[in-house]
Amino acid sequence: MTDLINIGDRHVPPDVAVAGRTCRLVTLGCKVNQYETQLVREALLQSGYREAGDDESADLCVVNTCTVTNTGDSKSRQVIRQLARQNPGARTIVMGCYATRDPAVVAGLPNVIEVVTDKRELPDVLSRFGVSDLPAGITEFEGRQRAFVKIQDGCILKCSYCIIPTVRPGLRSRRPMDIEDEIRALIDHGYREIVISGIHMGHFGVDTNNLAPGDRPERLWHLLRRLDRIPGDWRMRLSSIEAVEVNDDFISACGDCQHLCPQFHPALQSGSDAVLTRMRRRYRVDRFLQRLDQIREKLGRGTAFSTDVIVGFPGETEAEFQETLETCRRARFMKVHVFPFSRRDGTPAATMDGQIAPEEIRRRVGILSELERDLAEQFYRERIADSQPAVAQSLSQHPADLEVLAERLSEHREGYVRGTDRWYMPVEVPGTAADLGLFVRCRGISASREGVVAERLQALRHDSSLSHRGAPDDSDNLTLARDADPECETAAVAACSVSAADGIVFVSPGIPAAAPQNSATGVVTWPS
Repeated sequence: MTDLINIGDRHVPPDVAVAGRTCRLVTLGCKVNQYETQLVREALLQSGYREAGDDESADLCVVNTCTVTNTGDSKSRQVIRQLARQNPGARTIVMGCYATRDPAVVAGLPNVIEVVTDKRELPDVLSRFGVSDLPAGITEFEGRQRAFVKIQDGCILKCSYCIIPTVRPGLRSRRPMDIEDEIRALIDHGYREIVISGIHMGHFGVDTNNLAPGDRPERLWHLLRRLDRIPGDWRMRLSSIEAVEVNDDFISACGDCQHLCPQFHPALQSGSDAVLTRMRRRYRVDRFLQRLDQIREKLGRGTAFSTDVIVGFPGETEAEFQETLETCRRARFMKVHVFPFSRRDGTPAATMDGQIAPEEIRRRVGILSELERDLAEQFYRERIADSQPAVAQSLSQHPADLEVLAERLSEHREGYVRGTDRWYMPVEVPGTAADLGLFVRCRGISASREGVVAERLQALRHDSSLSHRGAPDDSDNLTLARDADPECETAAVAACSVSAADGIVFVSPGIPAAAPQNSATGVVTWPS
């Protein structure tokens, strides 16, 4: 018997119900959230929905929420109310971490008819809206030139500032074969860079619940080797990794994988052992730096490291802050995502003694942000120097040409495209719209705090059909509120692989950008 769903007072089969119906999807938060929204998007489109245009009201809205800070909660509520005003007849499904943490409040918001507190309930919920099947994986990533692929979910750590283990408890790793099939499909659809993402990627494969009979358990380093065997002109990047989970097996796999970018994101959080203790982190500074040295020894001195640092954690003294600055210098980070500490209700850090005054946090954020730009420029200049033929020959290397994924047209240089290379350096190089989504070979000729300018080593492309997608990354078609309120952007994450680099607010067409930056919390340095 065919299941029936309600539309007003009528009961109709799902395939009839969805014919010609429109949807609008909004995501707040990390790469994992963005992946999960894309999965829902593809399920809706495959079931007959189409995405509503900017000037029309949607029949169904889906909001994927964030709860990493108190501001994340408020922005989630704000977006839901905005959708209700702009889509008055819509029905709204709310999922994500805030929906899990406070479902009663979410259920009381306008137009909300379903609150998904456990994503394992999602197929059942969507079936009530005519979606017969949830895809096993995604085939594209709307609005981006690189694709994020989630390999695992959940965190079991207890860092004193982080709410994520409460809303994403336990560990759930995907089947390695399913991940491989999904990435193969994305490469076949023209994606040149795949970002391997998860909540706590170092714990991939610790659980074996999703393995089929005959499957062999695989940890992260096994998965990297498996994926590296996929042929083609593509690369993969790890969204983040915990320093304590960098072991010999991981380092060996990284050194052997040809498709893996030599850029890693271990979250430091603080460069003071005393603060790390209060944060309940599992390492101390010397051990963290030792892991970076071990990776550099295997992959080369030019390996790039980015990180997250929380400034103004409760009780942080001036001396402890100075220790953090010195640790960043010793680590030689090429990028530091600087976040002012934000109290997160329900975490031990929210009620700790020694809360730092906002103006002092702002001062420290400014100092570390200046150091961050100095370190970035130093790294860029070193990479350019190493790429020069005379230097490369003296190092017994081929010239280290840059391979830049063109993501959008340059806003500052006419006739240039902007993208990132294997080391995640922002690079501008002569190019056209036909380059978007493709690799451009080039060589750096100058560097500044803002990135690298390069000369092109291949002919210009003029046929836009060569580019598999026309929309620039970080997209012109989507409102990306990166510079909104920094409290919402993961001011207190990173025990998990949901790093501060992931913590952007990603909003769909028709939803205005979030409120201006809160001057009480300071400046945030965002990824280019």
